[in-house]
Amino acid sequence: MLFKDRRHFLHQTFRRAVFMSAVILAVVAVVSFGDPKTTPVDYNLPTGTNGLVMVDKVGGFVRFFDSATLAELTDFAFDPSPDPGIKPHEIAISPDHKFAYVSVYGDGVYGNNPHPGHTIAVVDLKTKKMVGSIDVSPNVAPHGLQVDSRGTLYVTCDLSRKVLIIDPQKRHIESTIDVEGTGHWIALLPDASKLYVANKNDKPFISVVDVRQRKMIGKVPMPNGTQGIVASPDGSKVLAADNSEPYLAVISPKTDSVIDRIQITGGEHGIYKVFYSPNGALVLTLMNDGQVNILDGSDLHAPQRILKVGRNAMGFAFSADGKTAIVGNHSDGTASVIDLSTATIVRTFPAGKGVETLEFY
Repeated sequence: MLFKDRRHFLHQTFRRAVFMSAVILAVVAVVSFGDPKTTPVDYNLPTGTNGLVMVDKVGGFVRFFDSATLAELTDFAFDPSPDPGIKPHEIAISPDHKFAYVSVYGDGVYGNNPHPGHTIAVVDLKTKKMVGSIDVSPNVAPHGLQVDSRGTLYVTCDLSRKVLIIDPQKRHIESTIDVEGTGHWIALLPDASKLYVANKNDKPFISVVDVRQRKMIGKVPMPNGTQGIVASPDGSKVLAADNSEPYLAVISPKTDSVIDRIQITGGEHGIYKVFYSPNGALVLTLMNDGQVNILDGSDLHAPQRILKVGRNAMGFAFSADGKTAIVGNHSDGTASVIDLSTATIVRTFPAGKGVETLEFY
């Protein structure tokens, strides 16, 4: 009996130890990575170590680089016929990092796009080749792109004043939403409940779209218009770049109203783009004169760090280790590596003729 009791005691002790170990591991996982049921992952702030893809708008190429050495590996050009001069602009990465979607905007820029495009290129990131396209006709001038956790694609068509919801696997438009303004960029909340459309200088508001109802439900006043726009990784706020003054509007998704204004140090004009780092620790802003401001993501009113990059810098890609960001210097045909801890440029390298957007994957 003593032997059996001792064996039973050891068995129960072992079971309790296994249970407690599982509980501890679960707690650590939630603390480290967040409960997936309560902390959405923002697939529009991608990073990775498989490669770096850049959209060379000026050259009309999609270019691929080694994520570690930053050496260019390969590229492909968009077929110039039957639409000569039509250029790619923006990019989004599928949640599984198998595909990239590239908007083929037209032969011009916002406000001067005489021959607008009507397709979104589908790029296989493994083979590094274009494998098809999504025709968004009769809508034209596709530009800003976002994705959700299921891989659904959200696209602005600024000349059509629409946001499209697309199934990229079926290459089918599921919904067409009127947003009243010439939406250029969009910010999708990580839980895909709402999206916010920046109407640049066309309308003095940000269009608010309820994704589940698939309709525009409100307007956030932006008297000077809006350029870049981004949702925080936790979905608690949306940052919108003022089109003519150096400040960020902080929008609450709960009330769809501006709850704070963040002055951008050293700025004299409007802000071009705004980005969160994937972990939300940093916010980076870009101005057309090449000024980059680095803000504390947890305290937007904290002192900012400032540096200068190349001419007309347009986009960032964040490294997987969180230590660096790559910025595309659109008017220089280069890209620069920023050390985020020191706010300095540590390297500049050739990158096509003029990169607008770029992402690690």
